[in-house]
Amino acid sequence: MTYDVHIIGGGLAGSEAAWQLARRGVRVRLSEMRGGGDTSPAHQGTGLAELVCSNSFRSDDSDRNAVGLLHHEMRELDSLIMGAASVAAVPAGSALAVDRDVFSAEVEQRLAALPTLDVVRERIDTLPAAGLTIVATGPLTAAALAQSIGNATGAESLAFFDAIAPIVYRDTVDMDVCWMASRWDKGETKDYINCPMTRAQYVAFREGLLAGEKTEFREWEANTPYFDGCMPIEVMAERGEDTLRFGPMKPVGLDNPHQATAEFPNGRWAYAVVQLRQDNKLGTLWNMVGFQTKLKHAEQVRLFRTIPGLEQAEFARLGGLHRNTFLNSPQLLDRQLRLKSAPHIRFAGQMTGCEGYVESAAVGLMAGIMAAAELRGNDWTAPPRTTALGALLAHITGDAEADSYQPMNVNFGLFPPVDPSVKKKVRKEAYTQRAKSDLVFWKSAITA
Repeated sequence: MTYDVHIIGGGLAGSEAAWQLARRGVRVRLSEMRGGGDTSPAHQGTGLAELVCSNSFRSDDSDRNAVGLLHHEMRELDSLIMGAASVAAVPAGSALAVDRDVFSAEVEQRLAALPTLDVVRERIDTLPAAGLTIVATGPLTAAALAQSIGNATGAESLAFFDAIAPIVYRDTVDMDVCWMASRWDKGETKDYINCPMTRAQYVAFREGLLAGEKTEFREWEANTPYFDGCMPIEVMAERGEDTLRFGPMKPVGLDNPHQATAEFPNGRWAYAVVQLRQDNKLGTLWNMVGFQTKLKHAEQVRLFRTIPGLEQAEFARLGGLHRNTFLNSPQLLDRQLRLKSAPHIRFAGQMTGCEGYVESAAVGLMAGIMAAAELRGNDWTAPPRTTALGALLAHITGDAEADSYQPMNVNFGLFPPVDPSVKKKVRKEAYTQRAKSDLVFWKSAITA
């Protein structure tokens, strides 16, 4: 088969771009190096769209949350990633979390059913000199291709660290100490395991994080900045005694029923709380929320077993650290995600400097629709900046300051402001209602 578009990288963004193109009848070659004899420092298998960090796509509330709104918009555009997530979903309160194995298998199955798509297990070392191309190799781009990208952009790619949270076997958690609850009892079910700490336990735990033996940096990693959204827990601990209590270990909204009294029949808040979130459909694996870490493995086991309820914990996976790379997209890419110096090449996913599974897939979705429009000779109409898709795209392709560009999750700060007369308590709803209305008109325009 001859191909109209070559996609390099079979992660979330590349898979989504391939879906959007192939279901429109475009002939696509999707190149993925895993399964062809190569792998990356963080991947565990060869499945497409493998989730290497958390299993959460974060909030699914499309009325009050920006990422939930992005979920809604992607569903409206027949997103592969959101469709597979619905099949693989596991309980997570008001969030959307998935069984990562079911999710990857569902993505592969849906792509395999497309007659104009070929998935080829091969490593691509250089950017193609011609032909429509989408590069979606993500933050773990292989060295040779990264060098080729650096040569094409005329500048070094930026980099940051992304840390992986540990996963605990559910049957090794002591539920006589821990309890099930979602914060403020949100959601229809109690979806998180909560491990309480007293002040003394918290102080000792923080001191252990600070003193624990850490992974040694290689020389080329020494000056690479962290992205705040995946900050290792020990780095957060360095920022102040209470930083963790106002971050991943915040106790507010979590009544401990083991501490119930006549005066407080629902229990009281602990001084700090470690939360575990379900990681697979069977409910046998639970990840430690916000516990990305660069502690050495033996140190993780020792220290995490000092957490009340985890004294006998067994770990299916311990935390780790890998280097992520991304482009200075506002400087290098045009408004259609094309490399200004080589416009036959588009970039998608975390390589563009978006952060998060959903954001990466959303940029892949837009790259696929853009390429399809280009092949048909149609003018491209960008999604309105009042939508989550439009706000994210605008930020990546020029609205951000190039000199200080850093990875960014979708958030209402990227949207044009709503009418200042709108009361603060309903402002989020005003953003989402406006976005949903504007998306309807944009969707009809691009499908006409």
